[in-house]
Amino acid sequence: MLQKLTKKNQKGFTLIELMIVIAIIGILAAIAIPNFLAYRTKGQNSAAQSEAKNFYNSAMAYFADVSTNGTTVTEGTDFGAYVNDNNVASVGPGTIHDVGDGTVTTNPAAGIVFSHTASTDTFILKPNGDVSQQ
Repeated sequence: MLQKLTKKNQKGFTLIELMIVIAIIGILAAIAIPNFLAYRTKGQNSAAQSEAKNFYNSAMAYFADVSTNGTTVTEGTDFGAYVNDNNVASVGPGTIHDVGDGTVTTNPAAGIVFSHTASTDTFILKPNGDVSQQ
């Protein structure tokens, strides 16, 4: 009867073993989560930069293209309000203006500001097509 109460072949983990495993998982999570957040922020910033470049390239294609009624886009034409990604926004009104001599300007003149809705970084699109962090 005493042998039935004290089993020699007990299977399972001790409390110490379980606590060590949980501590190891916690350490791995503490290392992995900040790296994941940094990668996510880089991706969001890349999306904002990409949208700014796409906006500029679309404007250049628009100015070079022939409209549907057969007339070309003339000087003094504005191109604005193009954003393909719903998470990226142009901060404030932003248009690209065709001067007519092969150059363009931006409104505002300093450049158009783009940012991702989940990021605090902003990027500015210059009239020459360069995108830089503001």
